Amino acid sequence: MKNVVIIGAGPAGLTAAVELLKDGGSIYNVTILEESSDIGGISKTVSYKGNRMDLGGHRFFTKVDEVNKFWNDIMPLQGADSYDDKKLGRKKPLSEGGPDPEKTDRVCLVRDRVSRIYYRKHFFDYPISMKLDTIKNLGFFTTAKAGCSYLKTCVVKKPEDNLENFYINRFGKVLYSMFFESYTEKLWGRHPREISADWGAQRVKGLSIMAVLKDMTRKLFGTKGKGEVETSLIEQFWYPKLGPGQMWEETAAKAVSLGAKLYKNHKVTGIGVKDGRAVSVTCETPSGEKTFDADIILSSMPLKELVLAVNGTQVPEDVMETAKGLPYRDFITMGLLVDKLKLKNTTKIRTLGDIVPDNWIYVQDRGVKLGRIQIFNNWSPYMVADPDNTVWIGLEYFCNEGDDFWNMTDRESAKLAVKELRSMGVIDKGAVKAFHREKVKKAYPAYFDTYKDIDRVIDYVDGLQNIYCIGRNGQHRYNNMDHSMLTAMKAVQAIKSGRTDKTAIWNVNTEKEYHESK
Repeated sequence: MKNVVIIGAGPAGLTAAVELLKDGGSIYNVTILEESSDIGGISKTVSYKGNRMDLGGHRFFTKVDEVNKFWNDIMPLQGADSYDDKKLGRKKPLSEGGPDPEKTDRVCLVRDRVSRIYYRKHFFDYPISMKLDTIKNLGFFTTAKAGCSYLKTCVVKKPEDNLENFYINRFGKVLYSMFFESYTEKLWGRHPREISADWGAQRVKGLSIMAVLKDMTRKLFGTKGKGEVETSLIEQFWYPKLGPGQMWEETAAKAVSLGAKLYKNHKVTGIGVKDGRAVSVTCETPSGEKTFDADIILSSMPLKELVLAVNGTQVPEDVMETAKGLPYRDFITMGLLVDKLKLKNTTKIRTLGDIVPDNWIYVQDRGVKLGRIQIFNNWSPYMVADPDNTVWIGLEYFCNEGDDFWNMTDRESAKLAVKELRSMGVIDKGAVKAFHREKVKKAYPAYFDTYKDIDRVIDYVDGLQNIYCIGRNGQHRYNNMDHSMLTAMKAVQAIKSGRTDKTAIWNVNTEKEYHESK
């Protein structure tokens, strides 16, 4: 038996456990160590008074066949949204032949993807589309100015040595200033010119004005669905009936049924290393310190903390300094239960309660701290206790652990949130019935400060032959769920074949395939 220790019970860690143990993986003694009392990491779902809250929104869409198969094995990806069909009188369900979500909880729904930008009290499509409503909301002069700005970038390209230039090369200076600059600065707490272009290459590498125009042409001439479509231009996705956490709770249950041991509230504090290999993992637990023997480690803990936890050997000084300086951005979601939204549904998309149809609303208003609004009714009506009479929204704020916003009380931050929503014209006075706040540490690995030297850390960790770094924080890479899962799958393939080369694991999401921006 080989003792395999998996650090983290998020998408990557749980995927690794199932992949190791399925199909007769009885040679592995798998232990999963989770720091918190929850399953799913940042993909967990929180319940509050019958209303379920997604931490940041997680669409189940991928171009990776192995990931689609994994999801479908855990929860069927064939559920027609019969709740909406019955309430809205749709003549044809979105998906045929799947289980009825009214009769089972264990099902994924087909959802329409609608995300828009809220700028100067007008809605704009996200990604930006070149249609009449866009021109009307921008005004003819601004539209012409934006067009000239984009044409200029077609002739004169800026060096892509920072994120600002990356965006300008794809959208022009005017559209960048309107729809990317403010939101990006809110997200990272740094101006885009201070952020590595690697983030853009990771998240929006296939998206540009040309990609938008190609997509519009497909639709105009009836060729929609033919050829490759950029991920940010997809129009439907899967979503677990009770939120993304449901998928990972089911996955954890499967891992345990296959023989994995899952320990919650086990914070990893030490990685014992001897002769270039990891030999143990030490944790702080409610019952004191525990140490687990390890022949193999799959780590989805923050790369920074992994290096700092190494003991039994001297970590090179340059590696340690780089690891210490790797930055993260933290995150707060404020759930608000309101009787209605002031925003009017002027689209042709019908919704329960005739609310706006958006999954997310990106907030470009520089006068508010709020970064994005999530409307849970539109992700799944089953997330809301009373979807016919209330709207359950999540307000997303980006911050740093320990800053003034992070240290506000729940009531203080709720008061600020309500004030900002009213100033934006989103809700009326007295609309809020209840609120709930969730804090998320290290939600976003950041691409500045010592990130430029991250290869030093990667080379060092890869030199520890039996440690495999997987997932978003494990690789300090802004991956979505599908690519986080794929790093776990690649790691398991290497382990089962006896390979110590980690190149394939680190190469996930560096290919030309586009990965959805958030």
